[in-house]
Amino acid sequence: MKNIIETAAEAGTFKILLKAAQEAGLVDTLSGDGPFTVFAPTDEAFSKLPEGTIEDLLKNKEKLTEILTYHVIPEKVMADDVVTLSKATTANGKDISIDAKDAVFIDDAQVIQTDIDCTNGVIHVIDTVLIPD
Repeated sequence: MKNIIETAAEAGTFKILLKAAQEAGLVDTLSGDGPFTVFAPTDEAFSKLPEGTIEDLLKNKEKLTEILTYHVIPEKVMADDVVTLSKATTANGKDISIDAKDAVFIDDAQVIQTDIDCTNGVIHVIDTVLIPD
């Protein structure tokens, strides 16, 4: 079993997320002990952002870090536990809302794959990049 960063790299659908984590200086953290729960937007999710947004974020480390840490819960939360929650506090200190009535939504992002187990936590794949208020 691999850590979160290695698992995401191996999947091949998180190239933008990994580049952003590298720019924000989060690779070592997310390769560390954890445990972490990462709501990981795919490259396709990043492509939904307005044109130029990704490039602008990669130049603004503070904003990039704020957004990326909004995708991380500093504990391991498997899908069975996520569906019992209505909110969770992220690594950036803000709460995300969780709605598991019909499908599981984290804020406005739908969870499209769950419980990718890693040595230092778990990845849940989402279809939209989460932007904190």
